[in-house]
Amino acid sequence: MTSRQLLSQTRRAIDDFGMINDGDMIAIGVSGGKDSLSLLYAMKQLSRFYPHPFQIHAVTVDLGFGNLDLEQIAAYCEDLEVPYHIAETQIAEIVFNQRQESNPCSLCAKMRKGAFNQFVKELGCNKTAFGHHKDDLVQTMLMSLIFEGRFHTFEPVTVLDRSGLTLIRPFIYINEADIKGFINKYQITPLKNPCPADGNTSRQQIAELLSSLNRTYPGVKDRMFTAIMNQLIPH
Repeated sequence: MTSRQLLSQTRRAIDDFGMINDGDMIAIGVSGGKDSLSLLYAMKQLSRFYPHPFQIHAVTVDLGFGNLDLEQIAAYCEDLEVPYHIAETQIAEIVFNQRQESNPCSLCAKMRKGAFNQFVKELGCNKTAFGHHKDDLVQTMLMSLIFEGRFHTFEPVTVLDRSGLTLIRPFIYINEADIKGFINKYQITPLKNPCPADGNTSRQQIAELLSSLNRTYPGVKDRMFTAIMNQLIPH
């Protein structure tokens, strides 16, 4: 995927779902992975010419594992001329050492989102943006169907009532494979996830299931995406 294609798909989602208004200050959640680094690039480029002026800040929630190369993220943000902030936490200590969670992902995600939202509100941001893409949308639907017995997933725009923030997902139309292609084409180096549970989660298993289904029945992921957009997502 080229830079032009990335920006085109990102802008289409932003326009289709009215994600950005004049004067928005948007905090981009930056983990250092391929999705967040690509989103940061796309949002910075769009901010240069989008008809509704907006500002962005890059924010990383440091979980406290001690092995995340924050200097590499800081250098990337400096190259893009994006203000970079680190929200320091002890989430890793609480989840893995104090609580010793056998299934840590749910608690970790809840604490991480809480820390992120509190931090960005103090920055003065009114919106947040995550790099969730088309594959994430379909995987979340499958997880809900398999583990909860309901047809449900996240929406492109979510108003977070408790915090007063609005969460946007500008990559909703983009395939994960295309993000990988963009990262490789422009030689952007993502960071390895420092979490010891990485690669051994229910979501990873569902991702592998979806990939298998798509190989066996080509196009099934796109058809699932279309079904979700038709049934669940106001458009």
